[in-house]
Amino acid sequence: MRVEPTKPLLFVTVGTDHHPFDRLVHWLDAWLESGAQKRVRCLLQHGASLPSSAARSCDFLGYDEMEGAFQEAAAVVCHGGPGTIMLAAEAGKVPIVVPRVRALGEHVDDHQVLFGRRLEHERRIVLAETESRFRLMVERALAAPLALPQGIPPSSAEAIRRFEEIVDELMAVPKVAR
Repeated sequence: MRVEPTKPLLFVTVGTDHHPFDRLVHWLDAWLESGAQKRVRCLLQHGASLPSSAARSCDFLGYDEMEGAFQEAAAVVCHGGPGTIMLAAEAGKVPIVVPRVRALGEHVDDHQVLFGRRLEHERRIVLAETESRFRLMVERALAAPLALPQGIPPSSAEAIRRFEEIVDELMAVPKVAR
């Protein structure tokens, strides 16, 4: 009897913010329904967003479950929350980040967009701000897992320190000459 290999796991998390992030769920469902379901297993942590119509979904995961999903995943897609990005890095994954956008009612400001662009520039994440880029990056990550670049902070404490520096730089208000 022939045993089929286990399909790779795609873990998608929108985080725990109270703002819905249905855009990412819709992108995921459209991609899965276009044929990807035949090639991949998918777990979606959807929080306040709609559950997936095409993937196994749960509203929230405990820390141990979340950590396990990151470890098992062949590829990770997440919102632009620093805690989630750090969990992915600690699991040795380069996440595909879809930042929440204020104008779409997904967050109170655009810090995830700014933070995501900065981390992509530093090659710490893969940024997907459009559905076509999301699909392309997921396909690439499943075909060949994304490798962490050199220089990823080795500990949570170092990652938090570096995150604080980046946020301070991004949020610095230029001084107006008097």
